Amino acid sequence: MIKVGTDIVTISRIEKSLDTFGECFKAKFLNPSEMTLAQKPERIAGFWAAKEAISKAIGCGIGKELSFHDITIAKDAKGSPYFTLSQNAQKIHAIDSSSLSISHDGGFAIAVAVVVLGIL
Repeated sequence: MIKVGTDIVTISRIEKSLDTFGECFKAKFLNPSEMTLAQKPERIAGFWAAKEAISKAIGCGIGKELSFHDITIAKDAKGSPYFTLSQNAQKIHAIDSSSLSISHDGGFAIAVAVVVLGIL
């Protein structure tokens, strides 16, 4: 089964949270490897949107079945984003393959995730 999820966020919303909560805000939803990749507010916003889009594509949202930290976003050799799930989350959601796109412009960050879910 092929599923699609998308999310959009204003970069200013992320900037406000960074100003208010600093590193604690980033630690709430980014894994250590992601903190290295996401230094600028627009990229942090893109990672936020990506994790929300991934959870929507899977069909559970962020919560009990899938936390922000169950999702790790990385970049391939060409700089294209991709994601992996924690071992436990992968067992629950059985993703066979996936694709991720992240973009930002005009004060917004948007992400689209496509997943192919296996049959459990």
